[in-house]
Amino acid sequence: MKKGYRYRIYPNKEQCSLLEKHFGGSRFMYNRSLFIKNLMYKKFKINVSEINLNTNLTLLKEHHSWLKDLNSQSLQQANRNLLTGFKNFFEGRGSYPTKKRKKNNNYSFQVPQNYQINLTSSKIYLPKIGWIKIVLHRDFLDKEFIENNLVTKGVNGEVILDQKLNRKFNILKTLTVSRTSAGRYHISLLIDDHVPEPKLVEFDSETTVGIDVGIKSFAVLSTGEVIENPKFLKKSLMKLKKLQRNVSKKQKGSKNRKKAIVKLAKQHQLINNQRNDFQHKVTIRIIRENQAVAVENLNVKGLIKNHKLAQAISDVGWSEFIRKLIYKAEWYGKTILRIGRFDASSKICNVCGYKKDDLTLKIREWECPDCKTFHDRDLNASINIKKIALNNLSTAGTAGRACGLMNISSGNEARSLSVFS
Repeated sequence: MKKGYRYRIYPNKEQCSLLEKHFGGSRFMYNRSLFIKNLMYKKFKINVSEINLNTNLTLLKEHHSWLKDLNSQSLQQANRNLLTGFKNFFEGRGSYPTKKRKKNNNYSFQVPQNYQINLTSSKIYLPKIGWIKIVLHRDFLDKEFIENNLVTKGVNGEVILDQKLNRKFNILKTLTVSRTSAGRYHISLLIDDHVPEPKLVEFDSETTVGIDVGIKSFAVLSTGEVIENPKFLKKSLMKLKKLQRNVSKKQKGSKNRKKAIVKLAKQHQLINNQRNDFQHKVTIRIIRENQAVAVENLNVKGLIKNHKLAQAISDVGWSEFIRKLIYKAEWYGKTILRIGRFDASSKICNVCGYKKDDLTLKIREWECPDCKTFHDRDLNASINIKKIALNNLSTAGTAGRACGLMNISSGNEARSLSVFS
């Protein structure tokens, strides 16, 4: 099973300069290769291959000598990423590749091999850059696993894990170096421990939970549990406005303006970290406590077009919450059931099935005129989401369920099942 581990690194001034050169070089190579591919196809209907793009890299180094100071494999990886973008476009999984711009915070490059990790002194070696201090706040592999399955080398009594020595095991995969707008450097290490994915755990109505996400409450579970919305962005709006005003008051191009921009970026980074931490804790608890989770397939892009709700929807982070649920369900062999976005989960009485067509967004509680049951809007929706998902699943049958799992696992949402009525 493949997993990614993200750690913060602390380069010195010289290493920061080298990292920035690699960011710019990878972006330059990507844009140059994109220009060549578009030009050759437009003029001559020729599809330029990765081999041709890498050959062009050798010629580029003669005209741009600064490219010789960069890791050639990182530049070749930029070409590979471009071709992956074209493949995703033609297979309907993404948009047409466009030019990367510096102002859009495209600060990252990849190191496919020849990196080293000092497990004793917490340092990482990157080709053409050197040893950088890293904070290994958690283990990416167990010590026992490293001793039994990988080759380490000892230098001055320190244990070093060399990717080159372990290439044949295919465990240490690509390493990605990135920088945030707040000026923090991170590395993301992709690990494939070759442990097979756990088998799907059997589930029934008792071990399935329905989740209705919202704005007033972050989520309401069919068990009756209400998870409050922390509203991290709303709580920091006044501070963000003050920092934004400080930026606008500074003269463009001045050092003081750059300092003010960094302060503003750090505040945005703090809000993002708070939201991520909250969602990680909620999703892992939900996955561990239940065998299956039923959610709605919301059209978030369409919902944020409502300018009155766009900020609140963006603050709560529905899409990222569902994404975390999906990949964590894959880790533990759990199932994600998704119902259609047009299913009237809030308007239907979960007791008798009466549909209240005049239910508006302002109405948070309502009484069913048929069975006289008093409903909380969100709790009623979560119960209906669970019922609709299980009913559609039983209607599809075992064969339909297996087919659905296979179709989804071939895309981005592994081990999840979409059920639409």
